[in-house]
Amino acid sequence: MDKNSSIKLLPSTLNGTVKAPPSKSLAHRALIASALSNGKSIISNVDFSKDIIATISALETIGAKFDIKGTKITVTGVKKIKPPHKEVYCDESGSTLRFLIPIFSLSQKKVIFSGERSLIKRPQKIYEKIFHDDSNTFKVNETSIEIEGSIKARKYYLDGNVSSQFFSGLMFSLPLLKKDSYIYLNTKLESKSYIDLTIEVLEKFGIKILEIENGYYIEGNQSYKSTDYEIPGDFSQAAFFLVAGLINDRIIVEDLDNDSIQGDRRIIDVIKQVKGHIVHMENGFITNKSNTYGTVVDISDCPDLGPIIALLLSLSFGYSRIVNASRLRIKESDRIESTVNSLKMLGADIESKGDEIIIHGRKSLGGGVNIDSYNDHRIAMMISIASSVCEKAVTLSNPSAINKSYPNFYKDYKSIGGLIE
Repeated sequence: MDKNSSIKLLPSTLNGTVKAPPSKSLAHRALIASALSNGKSIISNVDFSKDIIATISALETIGAKFDIKGTKITVTGVKKIKPPHKEVYCDESGSTLRFLIPIFSLSQKKVIFSGERSLIKRPQKIYEKIFHDDSNTFKVNETSIEIEGSIKARKYYLDGNVSSQFFSGLMFSLPLLKKDSYIYLNTKLESKSYIDLTIEVLEKFGIKILEIENGYYIEGNQSYKSTDYEIPGDFSQAAFFLVAGLINDRIIVEDLDNDSIQGDRRIIDVIKQVKGHIVHMENGFITNKSNTYGTVVDISDCPDLGPIIALLLSLSFGYSRIVNASRLRIKESDRIESTVNSLKMLGADIESKGDEIIIHGRKSLGGGVNIDSYNDHRIAMMISIASSVCEKAVTLSNPSAINKSYPNFYKDYKSIGGLIE
């Protein structure tokens, strides 16, 4: 599938077992930590989505080596961060770009990051201010970002409602400086779970980040230690099939850790909140067709769940609101508008008001439309799950958007009864 292709999604009954794909969030973090380690690490259970390929390719530019065999990668890390030997292409991966900007700055040389226009257009003012405050270079052009000069060991003051990727980028790099650093919060922290993921992975690779009152303490002069790490299943992607079970039939999603600190594990709480039938297994969850009920869902800590929660609430009895959704506007698409427009085309009673999504649940969706993915992987997957319960077939343009995070999505979709022409 390419950007110009389309598929016809037929009404179908989804039923069966799916293995959750490996966590993209944790794969980014483990690959970066292993590349910064002196020695060899084995990272297993890796799914080679476009975002993960972007991170691997970027890390290769500073001398890290990746020996790939199946879903296992042997990573040979770098002793010192050298200037990239070429322009660093990040494709459309926000994690790749924002994690690596401060790390690559430690080379103290000019570095040029490039990528898709939609990536370069994403807000970077946090780093822009940090670099300019330290008299370093940070230039944003239409298709690239140029930096020169290293971040410093010092006190940082960040708003808590910005992307957690800025926090994580600093946490990867500041421990490698000689002196200690602090990150303080100007406002309440959102998406803390993603920062917790970073801290958890860093600890496995020998780096300590200490949470303190109103922020974090980062000791300097630390070093990464090579280690072996298996990527766990991803709640972000599993959410699509967990919701599919509620609106279709019985679906088992395996390879999910009930004790995971992934922020998108929140989908389990949301399913319970709407009175959906969910069963916890030793290594996953089962969802069954359910009568679900409208509610208010705060997605400030799990914005990636926005589209699939909106679908679930569109087929739940009564009135619902999705609140604190502002960061949906700066994803691969304006995800408030793309979610609302897509579901409205499918027949949902849904609208946006500021940074909220307001929904009046309906018993069914009509379908029978041609619809675009907005080149957004989560919109493409949400539309596909919705199409299974529509009364008429749905034609989806640019389904290849799923390659960004879950290249095997349609293979798994068809394996449980999804019908595609």
